[in-house]
Amino acid sequence: MDTTRATSPARVNQEASKLSVALPFAPQAYALMRIVTGFLFLWHGAQKLLSVPMPRPPQMPSFIIAIAGPIELIGGALVMIGLFAGPAAFLSSGLMAFAYWMVHGTKAMLPIQNMGELAALFCFVFLYISTQGSGIWSVDAARRQGS
Repeated sequence: MDTTRATSPARVNQEASKLSVALPFAPQAYALMRIVTGFLFLWHGAQKLLSVPMPRPPQMPSFIIAIAGPIELIGGALVMIGLFAGPAAFLSSGLMAFAYWMVHGTKAMLPIQNMGELAALFCFVFLYISTQGSGIWSVDAARRQGS
């Protein structure tokens, strides 16, 4: 029995691609993830800065409003439209890591215990977006085509 053939990375990737019916749609799936993530994130900033669509929590410190609000609103909008999505996502990822450890991580270790799932997910989704850039369906892609 030839075990090298069955365990080579190329063979594993080839087999995995056969199993994934969604693989041909990876660019579209990534674009949808980027757009929806940015859209969801910008509303956190809108709440902090504009009290839209609902009032900000009354106990929220002013430094959180002044620092996190603009990053969430502007960063979320930039990620959503795909304009400088990489740097905007990197900054947003850092903000969410800071938020997790300053707000949630001090209460309990696990996100399920400290209500930090959303901050952790935003952190790592934005980190991924920061490594991939704007992708298709973005202002950056339109700017590249125009030049």
